[in-house]
Amino acid sequence: MIDRKHELSISAQAKLLGISRGTVYYLPRPVSAADLALMRRIAELHLQHPFMGARMLRDQLAREGVHVGRRHLRTLMKRMGIEALAPQPGTSGSMPFSVELDITGSDGPARCTSVQQRAPADCLASAQAWTYAGKQS
Repeated sequence: MIDRKHELSISAQAKLLGISRGTVYYLPRPVSAADLALMRRIAELHLQHPFMGARMLRDQLAREGVHVGRRHLRTLMKRMGIEALAPQPGTSGSMPFSVELDITGSDGPARCTSVQQRAPADCLASAQAWTYAGKQS
């Protein structure tokens, strides 16, 4: 993009590209060996406990004797593309379901079809339909 040997100055080239002149000279700092070791341990913990966010990981690492700040931990997690598997906002609210139990027989599972009411706790969602998971008598 920037040609240092061009007759146009570096400042003019940067201006034409719409970037600041400082970014032309910027060299990213290499990741330290300590951060690489910490990132390796974060990856191991994330594979074992994917629900752990930055706070829980910080506490777990502190129990192992590695003291690191939550914000630094979060920065490393972002750099690695890791985030906790946890419910996102708004997923715990009530949601009306259309459910009616249709018990077909003792050998087959019950199916849930449509009626306006909340889904019972023992009625599980499957790819095709709701399925009754309780005991049939």
